[in-house]
Amino acid sequence: MARTKKSPQHLTMGPWTHTGLGQSFAGEAEFGPEAKVDISQLELAWMDRWLKGIQNGVEKEGPVRIFVMGGGDGHKTPEGRLFVGGHWRTEREWPLKRAVDTPYYLHADHSLGTEKPRAGKPSQYKFDPKNPAPSIGGNVSSQMGAMEAGAFDQHCRPEVLGCKDQQSLSKRSDVLVFQSEPLKEDMEVTGPLVVTLWASSSAPDTDFTAKLVDVYPPSKDFPDGVKLNIGDSIVRARYRDSLEKATLMKPGQIYKFRIELYPTSILLAKGHRIRVDISSSNFPRFDVNPNTGEPLNQNTKTAVATNTIYHDAEHPSNIVLPVIPKQ
Repeated sequence: MARTKKSPQHLTMGPWTHTGLGQSFAGEAEFGPEAKVDISQLELAWMDRWLKGIQNGVEKEGPVRIFVMGGGDGHKTPEGRLFVGGHWRTEREWPLKRAVDTPYYLHADHSLGTEKPRAGKPSQYKFDPKNPAPSIGGNVSSQMGAMEAGAFDQHCRPEVLGCKDQQSLSKRSDVLVFQSEPLKEDMEVTGPLVVTLWASSSAPDTDFTAKLVDVYPPSKDFPDGVKLNIGDSIVRARYRDSLEKATLMKPGQIYKFRIELYPTSILLAKGHRIRVDISSSNFPRFDVNPNTGEPLNQNTKTAVATNTIYHDAEHPSNIVLPVIPKQ
């Protein structure tokens, strides 16, 4: 907006959900009392200044205010949530110019790291539209009751639509998990998140999903640790080049896909792992692709697709994390 508009602007980026503006929590993640904000008062002060001309000083505040999630001790709160913690910080621009875009590459052994992949067999899974991966939290803005918004431990539970057991999503055969070694020091990630995949399919059309997960180590309160979703998104293969024109795939041919996750700001703590989940569904957050290539919403059948993710020197599938250098 700053490039196209000259009017007064201010960005407040909090850790909230669409229906939980100003709360101190999102899903199973508790950020502490500092995250709780009276949004109405923020809006009122802004309107008073620029519509009524009241000199209340809002123009003297920094143009960008972000909440950096993380830094908490990970205990279980009385409400049963994970204490993630966090703090507010004022910035001069968005995205942050000092962020260093750092690729984390997918590897054939399902590790995730900054070293580029070399040789290695691709990873493959079968995607059945009749059995989609369930949505466990996320950047959800509607359909409350069918799915809940926010951050959740990524395991199934009876109240989640589509869950047939209580196992981790990582146990599903159609979810590929790529995970880093434990971090040797804290790492702040603030800014846009982009996943690049090289992939092929046996189908003329399919979807590819990506999810960034913060993996907490086991603790007294959480003996199995916590796998907390941070951001997710999807790409429909027929729209890989443009949303204006659909182009079906040739089965078996390798294509490059770009998946833009929602921007974030989080401190990934020492001892945590960075995880990226790749699949082809996230339902009901996203509608399910029938894999047939028929006109959208006019399909008469479904097909099981064999989808392949490539991670070698020629096809370095990765997620780019905007890492903030330590001061």
